[in-house]
Amino acid sequence: MTDILDRTFTINEIVDVHSNLNYDEFTSQFALENSNIGVWDFHMKTNFVHYSKEAKTILNLDDDCSTQFDWKKIIHPKDVENLLVSINKHYSGETAYYKSEHRILSKNGSYKWVKDVGRVVKRDGNGYPLRIIGTVCDITERKEKEAKISQNLDIITNQNNRLQNFAHIVTHNLKEYAGNFESLLEFYDTADSDEEKNELICHLKTVSNSLKNTITNLNEIVSKSFNKKIERENLSIHHYIENTIKLLDLEITNKKAIINNNVNSNIYIYANRSYLESIIQNLASNSLKYSHPDRTAVINIDSHLSEDHILTITVADNGIGIDLEKHGNDIFGLYRTFHGNSNAEGVGLYLTKSQVETLGGKIKVDSKVNVGTTFTITMNIKKNPA
Repeated sequence: MTDILDRTFTINEIVDVHSNLNYDEFTSQFALENSNIGVWDFHMKTNFVHYSKEAKTILNLDDDCSTQFDWKKIIHPKDVENLLVSINKHYSGETAYYKSEHRILSKNGSYKWVKDVGRVVKRDGNGYPLRIIGTVCDITERKEKEAKISQNLDIITNQNNRLQNFAHIVTHNLKEYAGNFESLLEFYDTADSDEEKNELICHLKTVSNSLKNTITNLNEIVSKSFNKKIERENLSIHHYIENTIKLLDLEITNKKAIINNNVNSNIYIYANRSYLESIIQNLASNSLKYSHPDRTAVINIDSHLSEDHILTITVADNGIGIDLEKHGNDIFGLYRTFHGNSNAEGVGLYLTKSQVETLGGKIKVDSKVNVGTTFTITMNIKKNPA
């Protein structure tokens, strides 16, 4: 116990005799030195800056560096503007102090993050700043952790979006197959001849094969669900449209509809099979579902490829149309329906927009009531990141 008291007396004695600091000043200095916080003191008239030892270490300044060091030179160019905005707001009296988190250039050529806080402590008669003091600390580790968290959040969000897409494909698109099977079996039960039944069997086989391919594609999505990127390959849009026409053959026949596949058969797009199949099926079935009762349904699917590899696909029909002034903001919304159709769930267009955007494209709609609707998709056919 005596030793401890002796040591305490010795420390206090050192503070009083050798440092010429009182006890509060000593503890403040000790706290700063051991918290990796640097202090600076800027006199604007003389452009003189005093940096503490810790500040020089954080800012990568030499011990013998000029007290008129130009701090702007080491700040990342993209961070200078925000820093100056914060400083000017404080200088003008809008804020009690300025605070900035920005990057500074290290001696090895890399950047590290610092937090810089300053306050005007002296002004002239006109309110112009004369002296500013502040602190600086290294926050690189924190920023790196924040970036890692943000990256992980992006990955989780991407996985959730893909899971949601998968769920909608299963619940929405497979419902189309179930409906086709149900209708074909009903027609088979009421068929009057073996010839009709054989024809219906052919339709059942077509729908069955298409369902098999869809399930295979969905299975691939599940098996590779932990990949950061969705699987893509070069696919023929013309081919997938033809498959969709075969799948919807019964509904096309019942409505006496006409689907013209005018897409260039030589155009291939780097895309995911399940997504491309879903996009085409949703748009085509949507046009059939909302065909006009007083005229033959005609659906034209066209393509245009620009010199810079931007592909435009249009799916245009002469159906009942949509009042865009009334529903334009909701047309791609989830669970949004507009025509009172009991079979409508408000999922198809939401799913289509989500999948188009996941593939790096954009989709828009033009429509007039009782005239028809045109969906336009634009997409780069080259390899895009996903």
